[in-house]
Amino acid sequence: MGPTNIALVKLFKADQAFRAAQARLDAAARHVRVQDRRVAELSEKLKLAQTQLKEQQAKAGQHDLDLKSRDAHIERLRTQQQTAKNNKEYQAFLVEINTAKVDRNKIEDEAMKVLEAVERQQNEVGTMQAQLDGERKKLETLQSESGETVKRLTSEVDSLRPAREQAAAAVPPKGRDAFDRLAERYEGEAMSAIGKPDRRREEYICGACNMSLVADVYNKLHSRDDLVFCPSCRRILYIPEDLPPETAINTKPASSSRRSTKASGSTSSTPEAPPPIIEQRAKGRWGQILDAAQGESVRAAVDAGNEPVSLRVNINGELAGFYKGKTREHLERVIRYRMQEAKVEGDADVLEVPPESDESNSPDAQSGEPQSAENQGAETQPGAAEGGETHAQPQDGVSIPQA
Repeated sequence: MGPTNIALVKLFKADQAFRAAQARLDAAARHVRVQDRRVAELSEKLKLAQTQLKEQQAKAGQHDLDLKSRDAHIERLRTQQQTAKNNKEYQAFLVEINTAKVDRNKIEDEAMKVLEAVERQQNEVGTMQAQLDGERKKLETLQSESGETVKRLTSEVDSLRPAREQAAAAVPPKGRDAFDRLAERYEGEAMSAIGKPDRRREEYICGACNMSLVADVYNKLHSRDDLVFCPSCRRILYIPEDLPPETAINTKPASSSRRSTKASGSTSSTPEAPPPIIEQRAKGRWGQILDAAQGESVRAAVDAGNEPVSLRVNINGELAGFYKGKTREHLERVIRYRMQEAKVEGDADVLEVPPESDESNSPDAQSGEPQSAENQGAETQPGAAEGGETHAQPQDGVSIPQA
């Protein structure tokens, strides 16, 4: 990989280590934070209850003053009633006294209700105060128990932060912006290693979303210094350490050299190795549809504990390539679903690949020795032409005279 991708991998590993340490610190301090939040909530509730209690007490005090004022007014009316000059004045004072008493009774009823509310509020405040004191003691206990752990993890996070910043400084701004954006989106999982599920084939998948990748993705990452993104999840791809070139790229075995030794009347040779099979694959939009269908069907086979089978795919009656899948029916169903999803019309057929035919069981094939030049040549005909000449009869039926 190029320097940019190498710097991104270093940043990814440093960021993963920093996030893991931060997660451990958060987990260790979580109980303390929860208890602290509980104490804060109880404190707010207690303050609100105390404020309401003061309001009720003030209201009760106003009612008490109002009752005293009304009692004084009634006493003055009674004194004036005693000094009435005639019966009419006496009756007038009596009516006014009775009216004042009715009003006073109403205020007294309200004052009793307020006093009951004050008493209830005082009980609630006392209960909340006791609960708050207990929660504060729990908080102090948790802080004393987890103090050493939090300090150790805090120092670990502080020690990893410079390494992360140094790794980020080594990445170009464009790559760093892309990394930060993806790290925020995927909670730190901004990059994904490519995988090779089948070591016999040059087929690669994204390690995060398990979607199929183009065949030359390894060459792009290995020989270039460009950012390569997964077409499905858009994570930045990189080559893991356990996927070196000798494992990722299949090397063709050297063809065995033919050795021939001539003996009197016979010729022996080593059979030539069969040529490598180059499978055809669709390109363009059809290639994307078939690759996506293959990835989904292969994952289904792996999840079911089955070995993917090789199948032939025809599009509109023409060979589109050989792809792997769980079964013929499953791959065909996935391809048609992908076609409907992509709004592509066509006729897709999935056929099973027939087994390779066995070599002919001829005597020469069984013996493993080809016919010699004399045997492949002409056979001497009995009753040859006169004059001692013999004629050879080759495979094409033309007689060639021989001395």
